[in-house]
Amino acid sequence: MVVIQNEKIAHIPVLHVVKEEKRYEKLPLIIFIHGFTSAKEHNLHFGYLLAEAGYRVILPDALYHGEREEKVTEQELQFSFWNIVLNEIEEIAKIKDELASRHIIDEQRIGLAGTSMGGITTFGALTQYPWIKAAVSLMGTPCYEIFFQLQIDEIRKRGYQLPLSEEELQKEKERLAAYDLSLQPEKLKGRPLFIWHGQLDQVVPYHYTYEFYEKIKPLYAQNEAHLKFISDAKAGHKVTREAFLETVNWFEKYV
Repeated sequence: MVVIQNEKIAHIPVLHVVKEEKRYEKLPLIIFIHGFTSAKEHNLHFGYLLAEAGYRVILPDALYHGEREEKVTEQELQFSFWNIVLNEIEEIAKIKDELASRHIIDEQRIGLAGTSMGGITTFGALTQYPWIKAAVSLMGTPCYEIFFQLQIDEIRKRGYQLPLSEEELQKEKERLAAYDLSLQPEKLKGRPLFIWHGQLDQVVPYHYTYEFYEKIKPLYAQNEAHLKFISDAKAGHKVTREAFLETVNWFEKYV
């Protein structure tokens, strides 16, 4: 039987999903990050199937989401996007460290995945943590600087007042560059990476992600099986069942 515990790990609200008979065993770990304006509960289907396959699965709530929701306007939330992403990258390590201190995870077998904002977070985390053994990005983008500029352009187009000066915008770009995997793809170091993206995505542009995939292909020339991109010609900004099942298969193969 699979057990779902609502608990706090490193003071972060999470759903902890694991087979009951394996609760106190040292298991491979998968952390799954939800999308913008979503919450941990919305990805329980991933947690269930991965737990069934023998993993310990952690689904955290990102800052200002789920149990951490605060009274902020939609505009304030939009402007907090990158702070949420970078905070989540930091908290991934805190979750891993606490679970390691409990001696219930195999630190050599850790996977990371996410949808949309969670996929963006996953790409960024790969620039920071060599202990991530394999990763999956669903509808994410590794191009932090480009996506940031697209967001700024969209805000201006809508006539909103930006809360940052030109100088502050430049500093923010520089801050994001440290997490931009498209600027430092060598940090992948051949780790298994599965990317899924719908060609009709109107939220996170498909073509930048596909260009990144084409760019990193030579880095996987010695082990092509470690890199996979599924391009769905009919999908928009919504994960399909195929993507969901492929994610589970990916971790079963590489974590």
